[in-house]
Amino acid sequence: MMPRYFVSVVMPALNEEKSIIVAISNTLAGFDDIGVKGEIIVVNDGSRDNTDRLVEEKMKSDNRIRMIVHDAPKGIGSCFWDGVDVAKGDIVTMIPGDNENDPWETLRYVELLEYVDIVIPFAYNKNIRSLSRNILSRTYLSVINLTFMTSFNYTNSTVIYRKSVLQQLRYRCHSFFFQTDILVRTVKKGYLFAEVPYRLGSRKAGESKLISFPSLWKTAKDYFKLVKDVYCTQRKELNERYFCLDSSTAKRQNLNSKYKEI
Repeated sequence: MMPRYFVSVVMPALNEEKSIIVAISNTLAGFDDIGVKGEIIVVNDGSRDNTDRLVEEKMKSDNRIRMIVHDAPKGIGSCFWDGVDVAKGDIVTMIPGDNENDPWETLRYVELLEYVDIVIPFAYNKNIRSLSRNILSRTYLSVINLTFMTSFNYTNSTVIYRKSVLQQLRYRCHSFFFQTDILVRTVKKGYLFAEVPYRLGSRKAGESKLISFPSLWKTAKDYFKLVKDVYCTQRKELNERYFCLDSSTAKRQNLNSKYKEI
C-alpha cells in the first residue's frame, strides 16, 4: 500500500552531538518500518558543538534529511515554526534531537489523521522521569486544564498536526509554551483531536534545556497572553466554527449536515 500522507518531522537540536545521529537514524528507520513517506528537518538552534557537521555528513547519505541553522539559540518554539514554514509534508510533528522520544511510538499513529486533525500522545511510563519533573508537569497541566476548561492528559509531547491547521493560526508562540498554545487555540476552535498513549524514552546524553528560569519566565508570559486571547481579544474568532477545507473536522461537519434524523 502506498503511504497516504507525507510527514515532515521537525527535529530541534541544541548541542546534541552525542544523540542527534541516533535520533535521525531512528526516525528514518521508523519511516521505513511503518511505511511512512517523510522527511526530517533538523533545526540546529545555535549549537556550539559538532551537531552541524554530523548532520551535514548524514545528509550526504539520505536525501530525506534537511537542515536549518540558527546563528544563535532561538528556542524550541521558534525551531518548530521555522520547520513548519519549509515543511513539504501535509502532516507535521516534532521529535527532538535528544533521542528521548521513540519515533515508532509517534509515527504509528499517523493514520489517525484520517479521522482527526491533531493526535496528542501522552506518556504512560512517566516513572522514568524524576519525581520533581513529574510534579512540575502535573502542576503545569492542572493549571492549563483549570484555566482553559480542557482535559488534556499531556501537552508537551510529539504532537502530530495537519499542516493546514497550523497555517490557519494567526498567532505563533515561540517559547516552550508553543505546544500548549497551539492545542488550546485549535481545540477551542473545534478541531477534532485524539489522545493516544506512547512510551517515553530516557535521555542517554546531554541535559534538558527546557527547565530553566528564563524558559519558565517566558512560559508565564505566554500563558497570560493565551488567557487574554481566549477570554478577551480573540474570543469571538476562536468560537467561530470555520475549518480548513482539507481537515477531517470540515469533512465530518459536511457529513453531519447531510445526515437527516428519522
